[in-house]
Order: sequence, then C-alpha cells, then structure tokens
Amino acid sequence: MTAARDLLAEDAPAEVPGWLTRLASAAVQMTVPPGLRPPPGGGRPSAVLILFGDGPGGPDLLLVQRSRSLRRHAGQPAFPGGAIDASDDGPVGAALREAAEEALVDPSGVQVLGVLPELFIARSGFSVTPVLAWWHRPAPVAPGDLAEVAAVARITVAELADPANRLTVRHPSGLAGPAFRAGGMLVWGFTAMVVDRLLALGGWDLPWDAEQAEYLPADAYAAAADEQEPGP
Repeated sequence: MTAARDLLAEDAPAEVPGWLTRLASAAVQMTVPPGLRPPPGGGRPSAVLILFGDGPGGPDLLLVQRSRSLRRHAGQPAFPGGAIDASDDGPVGAALREAAEEALVDPSGVQVLGVLPELFIARSGFSVTPVLAWWHRPAPVAPGDLAEVAAVARITVAELADPANRLTVRHPSGLAGPAFRAGGMLVWGFTAMVVDRLLALGGWDLPWDAEQAEYLPADAYAAAADEQEPGP
C-alpha cells in the first residue's frame, strides 16, 4: 500500500499556486475590448495555449518565436497555437497539440484551468480561444520544427512587468498597442495585448510610460503585412 501511495503522489499534479488560481478565475470572466470582440458569425476557429509555470525566477509564461523564413508571422513571438482541426475535439485539444508540435511540450504535464472568451483578429479573420493552463510538471522545451519555430522561451512575469521593458509600438497604419522587450524578443500585436491584460488581471501591472512609443521595426512590419493566421 505504501508503494502504491507513493506512486500516486508522484503522478499527481502539483497543487496549482494561489496566484494562478486567482488569475484563472478573473481571466475566464474578463471583458473583451470592443476591438477584439468577434463579429456575428465569428471567424475561423483557432486556439492558443497560455501556459504558466513557476521557475527559479518566479511565475513565467511560455512563448515561441516563429521562424523568419515563414510567409506568415515571420519572426513574431506568440503563444503556441493555430487553427482548430476536426480531430482536436475543440480548443483545448488544439492548444495542447500545437504546444506539443511547436515547443515539444508534454501535454501530460499540463493542467488546463480554464478557457477564456474568444478574441477576434480582424486582420486575419480568426476567432482565437485562449486556453489557460498550469505547467505542473515542466520539462525541457525546444522548437519542434526549426522551419516553423526559431526559439522557445520561458519568460518570467517579473521581466514582462518591468516598466523598463514596456513600450508602445505604432503600426504604419496608425494603430498603436502595448509591446514588451523580454526574453530577447519584441513581443507586440495580439500576443502583447493578451499579455498586457493578464498582467493587469494577475495584479502584476506596474506603472509604465505608455508615451514611450516607437514605430514597428521594418522587418516586423514586413512580416505583419502578410499576416493571415493567429499564433505561431
């Protein structure tokens, strides 16, 4: 019996930390900004995995950076994710599958905590369902296919929330939004908007100078011009 109890304890997911439980409760009920609300009829269904871990530097978030050779989203940091396939059985299955394919995340080490409201990306016509999860058994990650994903990084919440790493980026179209310099990446666009909201909901948001604005770098703008799909 002792051996059986030890085995069960070893396989049982680690307790979800209080900070993530509180964030999940708030995030699943978050108000979607008007510019991200799906129109009547929605869009093409897709999903992304918002995977939180707890590493040496405290809470962290998994992001991938797309390969610069791709026709779409070239070089962009993003949450693992993509279109929902018929075989995925919904957004949770799609988010976990994409994370396994793109970052070699082992789904058995992930505990899904909630599904956030759909967000619409007007530029691509995708309705994106963010899936919030706890990485109860982290394992080393790496690009699943270097032709698609150039890098994978666990970026600490502390680095993302640091006012020195925050800025506003302006798109040549005139639109502007939050951005982050973290993990050796410039995180902008849809991913940055979601991260910005998560920091606020998690109580991590610190005052920062939103007037510190820069135009989107030329290489990032060139990639955005062909953007068709959410996520990496």
